[in-house]
Amino acid sequence: MAEALTDTPVVLVHGPRQCGKTTLARMVGNRTGHAYFTFDDAATLAAAKADPTGFVEDLPERTILDEVQRVPHLFASLKHAVDRDRRPGRFLLTGSSNVLLLPSLSDSLAGRMEIVRLHPLAQAELTGGSSDFIERLFGGGFPGRNRPRLGRDLASIIVAGGYPAALARPSARRRTAWHRDYVETLVQRDVRELARIASLDAVPRLLAMVGSQTARLLNVSELAAPLALSRPTVRDYVTLLERIFLVEELPPWHGNRLSRLVKTPKVHLGDSGLACALLGLDAEALAADRAALGQLLETFVVQELRRLASGLVGRVDFLHYRDRDGAEVDVVLERGPRELAGVEVKASATVTAADFRGLRKLQVSAGSRFKAGVVLYDGEATLPFGERLHAVPLRRLWEA
Repeated sequence: MAEALTDTPVVLVHGPRQCGKTTLARMVGNRTGHAYFTFDDAATLAAAKADPTGFVEDLPERTILDEVQRVPHLFASLKHAVDRDRRPGRFLLTGSSNVLLLPSLSDSLAGRMEIVRLHPLAQAELTGGSSDFIERLFGGGFPGRNRPRLGRDLASIIVAGGYPAALARPSARRRTAWHRDYVETLVQRDVRELARIASLDAVPRLLAMVGSQTARLLNVSELAAPLALSRPTVRDYVTLLERIFLVEELPPWHGNRLSRLVKTPKVHLGDSGLACALLGLDAEALAADRAALGQLLETFVVQELRRLASGLVGRVDFLHYRDRDGAEVDVVLERGPRELAGVEVKASATVTAADFRGLRKLQVSAGSRFKAGVVLYDGEATLPFGERLHAVPLRRLWEA
């Protein structure tokens, strides 16, 4: 973000509420001399809505505008201001929904704005370490150093999630209460503001049902039936939950030579701690339910990888692989047109050759683009399972 402010007039930091956007923006702004305004303040919001052009013209030379999704019409005025003065770093914006998807957005600021996605905290941030997992995945390989198993700590890590405010709570019970209140607040405030929804009370139930599908292929019919809503309505609601970063979809990976792929996306909740709270699972219950542990561990790994990728130079796309014969890879990472890697996730402490079935199929399909395939498991050793195929301890995600 700091680098973007040196060469871009507008920088937008967006991500879910309570992931640290405001804290980060104000910390940077204190160093760069940005004045701070938030549209969570009723008077500021009213002034910007009443006269967006005048509001922007009266702003200080360098300004932070917090929760800018609440005034999408302001973007046209920001465009005019930037076109008159294109000095870098003029406006630092934050948003708790994907502003570019708002139907009332007056201008996208294309060519004038850089977008930075902020996620909840990664394990490397929480432990004070660093991770080179993605760099190793695409290029360096994995040294054979042994690492201790996570064991029962694995369920606790998944249940805790990555939201700073939840992690600051003194007990698991209090963290669960925070997650539940968080969802209620988002529904009553952000969802209500973003869209006119006739069945607002159905949204929390839908989110919990999506939580039960996390790490699975999205099944809209299965979601629609218990809610007595149509499939198009439920699909719109899921898209709305994506817009506020509570839900993410992984599209299927396919190449020109593949014709038997399942085209349905996989769905993941945006944070494993939030998913556990919605499903009523504490660490003890999660550890005892192997099926739920496998699902939520996969979601945890997907979100960890996304958080690691957000700090890299260059874009990494996230997909999944599954063919009609049942071969699958939980996460496919694609970097540019020529590099691809696969990650399969296992909650157990052992790995067999059969666990690499999907990765081997992906390797054949991708050809020279395939850089590595990894099975992440709760074991101690990094083990080779063929050319460019390795079993790697889960700890390696956040321990360099």
